[in-house]
Amino acid sequence: MQISSVDTTRTCPELDIINEHLSLDGASIIELGCGAADITRLIAKGGSDRRVLALEVDEIQHAANLEITDLDNVVFGLAGAQAIPAADNSADVIFMFKSLHHVPLELIPQAFAEIARVLKPGGLAYISEPVFAGEFNEILRLFHDEQAVREAAFAATCAAVASGQLELVEQLFFNTPLHFTDFEDFEHKVIGVSHTQHSLSKQVYEQVKARFANSMGDTGSFAGAAAGAAFTVPVRVDLLRKPGQP
Repeated sequence: MQISSVDTTRTCPELDIINEHLSLDGASIIELGCGAADITRLIAKGGSDRRVLALEVDEIQHAANLEITDLDNVVFGLAGAQAIPAADNSADVIFMFKSLHHVPLELIPQAFAEIARVLKPGGLAYISEPVFAGEFNEILRLFHDEQAVREAAFAATCAAVASGQLELVEQLFFNTPLHFTDFEDFEHKVIGVSHTQHSLSKQVYEQVKARFANSMGDTGSFAGAAAGAAFTVPVRVDLLRKPGQP
């Protein structure tokens, strides 16, 4: 795969990248691994006539998503990328935000086959993955080292392109801001997530807490707060297209 757009100096919300590279009005959209539906909400409410199928594999988070009442153009479903509950050639755009490397490694090729099946000819897949670098990553890897799974996910992306299932439109690099008010906020949002069971020994817990404390007091223009810990997380986006004419 050829890298066609690299900007490792730019820091911005990911929505800026989406709006600059995709036209979503009037589109049928699928999000694979929607989590707490934060980006789902921004996409659904960011334009007109957008129809979103937001899928999640975590049953606890899915149950919480079903309680959302103000997103009339979003349908929430319980399903993984390896078995997308949608018809052939039915989606204009498929999003994966930091979720490809969470698909079981042996099922990632099937996930790409499903993405290719569901996309319309000419439809786009936006695959966003964190780069294994940066201070936030150094804290995360103390208890959850994702290097191997992220590398495997990228290798599978390259294989999907090499096989002709999907075509590479563009590869983008940028930094996205991430902010926590304090360690309790970090513990709730990162260590305590329901989709992954993190079990930290007392020693590791104290190491994580101490490393996080080094970042407390940092500020950032996107953090929205003068106190807390602000990080910039490097992100790679592979924008892929299903071969064929729309």
